[in-house]
Amino acid sequence: MLTPESLQKIDREVAKYPPEHKESAVMSALRIAQMEKGWLAPETIEFVAGYLDMPPVAAWEVATFYNMYQLKPAGKYVLTVCTNLSCTLQGAEGVVGHLKSKLGIGFGETTADGKYTLKEGECMGACGDGPVALINNVKMCAKLTPGEADRILAGLE
Repeated sequence: MLTPESLQKIDREVAKYPPEHKESAVMSALRIAQMEKGWLAPETIEFVAGYLDMPPVAAWEVATFYNMYQLKPAGKYVLTVCTNLSCTLQGAEGVVGHLKSKLGIGFGETTADGKYTLKEGECMGACGDGPVALINNVKMCAKLTPGEADRILAGLE
């Protein structure tokens, strides 16, 4: 279900916990599986649960609670824009409107070419640098403006 390389990465995460608590690596294991597959299909979540010797429902609880996990196919680039109060007061609505218009999609949608998925995010802990966005849950972009969003998109192409 996962490549040997991904399983090795999961094993490194599992080794950080006592053997009787290997399920503690579930967040990392799901992230690694998502990086390989691009999203978490039901069978992938269940495979991870089995690999960690935990009930599938427990892995599902994690995958559905956190918005960093994609439970349906997503674009190559997942753009998650913070729309909490602090970012909204600093112009997030303008950035979101610009991205929706430029990409031709709304929140939770993916462009027809499969390149971009736009998501609404909760506080990312960078309120002083808002508005902020995450690219693929890895790179944070701060002090966004519509122009800066265009520059970021151009850099991804």
